[in-house]
Amino acid sequence: MNDLLEWLVHGTIPVPGGALGAREVIGNLFGLASAILGMKRLMWAWPIGLVGNVLLFTVFATGELSGHIDEPLWGQAGRQVFFAVVSVYGWWRWSQVRKAGGASDGGAIAPRWATNAERLQLVVLGVVGYAAAYVVLTQVLGSWGPTTEAWILAGSMLATYGMARGWVEFWLVWILVDVVGVTTLVQAHYYPTAGMYLFYAVFVVIGFVVWLRDARTVVDATETKEVVAA
Repeated sequence: MNDLLEWLVHGTIPVPGGALGAREVIGNLFGLASAILGMKRLMWAWPIGLVGNVLLFTVFATGELSGHIDEPLWGQAGRQVFFAVVSVYGWWRWSQVRKAGGASDGGAIAPRWATNAERLQLVVLGVVGYAAAYVVLTQVLGSWGPTTEAWILAGSMLATYGMARGWVEFWLVWILVDVVGVTTLVQAHYYPTAGMYLFYAVFVVIGFVVWLRDARTVVDATETKEVVAA
C-alpha cells in the first residue's frame, strides 16, 4: 500500500518522448469516468468525480509539476475545489430527486431545457463569476494566464451547477470551457489534461445529443406520481 501511495504522489507513466505524472493521468481518468456516468445520469458520477478533483487539485496547485511553468494554475486548481463543493450539492440533489421518483427511464434526474429565467440566471452568474475570478487570480492569488483561467473557473462553475440542476445547457457551457481550456493547457505544457480536454470536447457533443434526446422522451417521475395521485 505504501508503495502504491508513493507511486501515486511521485510516480510517472512513461510515454514516447518523456513521462507523465501519475496523479495528472489518474485524476483525469476519474474525471472522464464521472463525465460518462453523468451522461447516463447515474449518481455515482458525483463521488467518482470527487476523487478526481482531489488528485487534480494537487497537480495544478503546484505549477512546477508540469516542468515548464513556475506559477500554479489557480484557475484550474480552484475549479477542483468548486467541483468538490458542487459535487456534494449535486450528489445530494440527485439523491433527493431519485428518492422522490427520479426519471421515468430509471435515471437519477430527468434532463430538461432551462427556463428563460434560469438562462438569465446563468448569464448573470457567468459575468459575475468571471469578474470575481479574474480579480482573485490577478490581485490575490496570482496565476499563469488569468484571462483564460478566469473563464475556465467561472465556466466550470456554471456547467457543474447546470448538471446538478439537470439543465441541457450545461453541455454547451462545457464546450466553451473546453475550447479555452485546451489552448491554455497546451501552452502551459499540461499535455495529459489538454489531451483529455480534447477527448471531453468530443464526448461533450455526444453528451449534449444524448441529453437533448432524453429531454424529449424522459419525464420527471415525481411529477407523474403527483398527477396520478391527484
